[in-house]
Amino acid sequence: MSTYQRRELADVEALKALAHPLRQQLLTRLQRRGAATSAMLATEFGEDRGATSYHLRQLARYGFIEEDTARSEGRRKYWRSIPQDLRLPGSGTSPEVDVAARELGRQWQERAERELAAFRAREDDFGAFSDAALSSLGGTTLTAAELAEFTEEYVDLLNRWRRQPEHALPGARHITVVFHAFPTPDESA
Repeated sequence: MSTYQRRELADVEALKALAHPLRQQLLTRLQRRGAATSAMLATEFGEDRGATSYHLRQLARYGFIEEDTARSEGRRKYWRSIPQDLRLPGSGTSPEVDVAARELGRQWQERAERELAAFRAREDDFGAFSDAALSSLGGTTLTAAELAEFTEEYVDLLNRWRRQPEHALPGARHITVVFHAFPTPDESA
């Protein structure tokens, strides 16, 4: 299993780079299915190869992906995701960072909602994975310090189970994990 380095996305340029829809798709594809070339990804996403190559270089520039030198040969360059625990910053960093982080957070939430809806629509197609999947809603009463500790323990647990696609066991498939821990808004207000 790979080590996932914590990375708080507090750089507005990195946030903007990652918020581009095609870049989100490219990064997600590399995270879930492993290394690929710009030509492979251009075909997969129905995009221009030059544009795909440009977007891959932007992801590399901001440290989200890197060249897979073991697979690359000559002009045929393979790209892979860098194992990272990507985190959005809390509010109050700067107005520009706050806006960019909220936008990226919105995109991540919409993607999670689309993926959950797609799973629910075809739940019977997933066999044993459907039986093992869980949706849960719960809560507790914590201080801000306890919430921070709880969140770190959760992320540590997830990171212990993360695998790069090339290290997946036979029969494994990508699993989407969504975690939200936030103070419950006062419903009486």
